Amino acid sequence: MLTWPEKVLFVLAFLGALVLVYRAVERIVRIIGRGHSRPDWQLGLKRLGGVIVKVGALLPTFKTRFWASFFHALIAWGFLFYLLVNLGDVLEGFIPGYHFLGTGALAGVYRLLADLLSVGVLLGMSVMLIRRFVLRPAELNSREEIHFHPKARFGIRRDSLIVGAFILVHVGARFLGASFKLAIPAGFFSGGVNALPHVDPWQPFASLVSSLWDGWSPSALIVAEHLTFWLALGTILLFLPYFLYSKHIHLFFTPVNFLLKPERRSMGELERLNFDDESIEQFGATRLEDLGWEQLTDAFACIMCYRCQQVCPAYTTGKVLSPAALEINKRYFINYEGARLASGAASSQTLIEFAIPEEAVWGCTACGACIEICPVNNEPMRDILDVRRALVLMDNSFPEQLQTAFKGMERNLNPWNVPQAERLKWAEGLPVPTIEQQPEPEILWWVGCAPATDERAKKSARAFAEILNAAGVKYAVLGKNEQCTGDPARRAGNEFLFNELASANVELLNEVAPPRIVTTCPHCLHTIKNEYPAFGGNYAVIHHTQLINELVAAGQLKLSAEGLQKLTFHDPCYLGRQNGVFEAPRRALLNAGAQLIEMKWHGPQSFCCGAGGAQMWKEEQPGSERMNANRFREALDTGAAALAVGCPFCLTMLNDARADANSALQVKDVAEIVAEALEK
Repeated sequence: MLTWPEKVLFVLAFLGALVLVYRAVERIVRIIGRGHSRPDWQLGLKRLGGVIVKVGALLPTFKTRFWASFFHALIAWGFLFYLLVNLGDVLEGFIPGYHFLGTGALAGVYRLLADLLSVGVLLGMSVMLIRRFVLRPAELNSREEIHFHPKARFGIRRDSLIVGAFILVHVGARFLGASFKLAIPAGFFSGGVNALPHVDPWQPFASLVSSLWDGWSPSALIVAEHLTFWLALGTILLFLPYFLYSKHIHLFFTPVNFLLKPERRSMGELERLNFDDESIEQFGATRLEDLGWEQLTDAFACIMCYRCQQVCPAYTTGKVLSPAALEINKRYFINYEGARLASGAASSQTLIEFAIPEEAVWGCTACGACIEICPVNNEPMRDILDVRRALVLMDNSFPEQLQTAFKGMERNLNPWNVPQAERLKWAEGLPVPTIEQQPEPEILWWVGCAPATDERAKKSARAFAEILNAAGVKYAVLGKNEQCTGDPARRAGNEFLFNELASANVELLNEVAPPRIVTTCPHCLHTIKNEYPAFGGNYAVIHHTQLINELVAAGQLKLSAEGLQKLTFHDPCYLGRQNGVFEAPRRALLNAGAQLIEMKWHGPQSFCCGAGGAQMWKEEQPGSERMNANRFREALDTGAAALAVGCPFCLTMLNDARADANSALQVKDVAEIVAEALEK
């Protein structure tokens, strides 16, 4: 029970903290409001149940680093429960004779949880501080050449120490306070606040510690209890204003991110830019305020755990790109220039100047690994693609090698710059019907630029044609009318060129009106399925491995399945991680008699081949090794006799890596493997 002077002091301190919190919150709201578009609040209501489970159980953190995630979970669960504990302690301190939640079983369960979670928090925080400041694993840092805000490297360690010390003092003081309260002799207050026995079965750990205070006078115990109350609740009042400037505001913005992130068909789907609106003066993101509101909340949600950096293929192979550094730099820039941003003024530096250097921007493969792994639903890949848009559309700045691809798409409608007259040359000698010959097909095969023009990918296209013909599928191709989907242009930031290609393709496809579209290229699949709807094109699109499985299940495709040698499968980023197709290619291989061995990085955490994000048409940024070499080495380590892929880009990149390594390991598309297993 607090004395009157203590009550007055607490109320004054609380009001002071409230004023500081209000000012900080108002600033944050103004800063986020600088971003374009606005949240859809209905999404939050629709997602609420799932988000409560996901965030409450901290499920995203357990994708990697199990033990670190476990000890972090102890801290998070305890800290969340302490919202209730702190309320109860304030009420008991202010109201004479009041017992929070009464004296029955419910109050007992409350005390038990408080006791167990207090110990859990103290244990978890101790482990995490030892890990960060003593063990210092490489995964919690970035290489020295990675660009960081001048205050960031020291600031992260300082904030971690401050928050760690606060939690240890806050929770430790409250836990000790409970033990002091138990040690006060029952009845000392003649029926007052403390009617608990010296040993409370609902508080096993606090009861154990309370025995240490045997021999203390009741007056000394009361003073100690008051002191720990002020240490526990006073540190909260001191911490609240600081909390809004530290990375630990992710406690609030993590659920916001999961609740309100715009709904997308795929993590890689980008919004359409309106080039017809003459009032728009900015395309892409040059400055922080050019980003969307949700990209600004990412900066506040980031927990600076470096998980995105750990799975980034560019960072892993020695490039200067770190998606973690991008988000951290955004946050530190906001902290130090927040007043300017909140006032509506333009930020003093561009994103290239403070957040991510241009070399890093062009090192991204747009694979989505950073988005998939992020425990707080951040999307650094989207920031990078928006910066690319601004560099290309506003500054006309991009790697010279991309000029060839751009000109190829502009003049000959494909990045390889192969004449349209040769678009169907890959099918010479095979009965491949065009849409003119088969105007009402059951399925339209969108061949794609790579299978139609790249010498190695042509073999996979011919293999798939054999499969379709063997199964008696009523299909057609567009032939000379087919052109690039525009994926390379969009991923390279040339949104204007993508708009032209997408608009023309949608017009053609709507005229053909295919019941379904099949493609052997995940990039074509992703673009037609997820990004053409913004242009009025809504189609049922499947991958060729999905169709192969349908044909096998329907009995239209007979495979010998006599038993191939052991294979390993490389998940293409735009098939697996971006579009959730993991089982189909593996099922197709199993139907063909393969014995599968998984690589370490597979499924949602598959490692990129290095061709995505328009990297196929430019030199890889400088680093310690090439991405395809890294991935091919992982395939070699499985001991498999062949490496199967489901993407023509991956096929080219991993075959190049095989040649560079002078390896006998075969690299084949799933269609080639299935075609070899066809019953003759």
